[in-house]
Amino acid sequence: MLNNKWIAPAKINLFLYITGRKKNGYHLLQTLYQFLNYGDILTINSNFNGRIQLIHNYNFISDEKNLIIRAAHLLKNFVMQKNKNTLTSLLGANISLKKVIPIGGGLGGGSSNAATVLIALNKQWKLNLNLNILANIGLKLGADVPFFIRGKAAFAEGIGDCLLPIFPKEKWYIITVPPINISTADIFNDPNLKRNSPRLSLLKLLVMPFKNDCELIVRKRFVIVDKHISWLLKHIPSSRLTGTGSCILSEFDTEDDARKILSLFPNWMYGFIAKSTNISPLHKKFLIDY
Repeated sequence: MLNNKWIAPAKINLFLYITGRKKNGYHLLQTLYQFLNYGDILTINSNFNGRIQLIHNYNFISDEKNLIIRAAHLLKNFVMQKNKNTLTSLLGANISLKKVIPIGGGLGGGSSNAATVLIALNKQWKLNLNLNILANIGLKLGADVPFFIRGKAAFAEGIGDCLLPIFPKEKWYIITVPPINISTADIFNDPNLKRNSPRLSLLKLLVMPFKNDCELIVRKRFVIVDKHISWLLKHIPSSRLTGTGSCILSEFDTEDDARKILSLFPNWMYGFIAKSTNISPLHKKFLIDY
């Protein structure tokens, strides 16, 4: 019997530097990705009636733009082009989503959902495609989708798609979630965004204090995020923005230390505790290594 419940883990960016911008508008980055033991749950039941549908109660995005649906169709179309027979046209799936990763928080929820769909349907449809092929398909959906597909913490360059596996220390984190959704496109299109960080070696980046080039712009544009970061910095100097969304990470050596700070949160702040991991929880559960 096929597994039908699949985790789509959140990610954090331990640092994020923007080193330039390409003519097509894409930004050149240096960033360090790590997974969290926390994520959405996708229930995926494959079928052979040719229909792919997402069953959900979320109205924030149309099915045509939803990365879950797009990922499933991209995979099906790839297989149909490779195997032009009537059987591949019958590949289908019913998918439902239990959403816990904050929308617009910078934790990679949409990209992770897409990656999980590609991995799950590859197994359920018995396609036997390797991770390289799935990553190339995923890149069409977003620059960080290949990271979720490959399933290892990584130092990323280029537009975020050139990945070097790396195993930073796994720590406990409070992820603070301000009540606001932030669009990645809005941040990257801001004319005042810092885009000239020097491109440094990984060795140098690892010994420097970790920072996020998007934080200054986000704090200027969104007062509520600035308010949250200001409070956090008084208690946890390591606090900083993660990704290009609204969420803030604060790191701890133990879960108890994290819980002590979380108990101090005023009633206008919300956060959750999660441990980072260098191997994707999805890959751990399903022993994905192909």
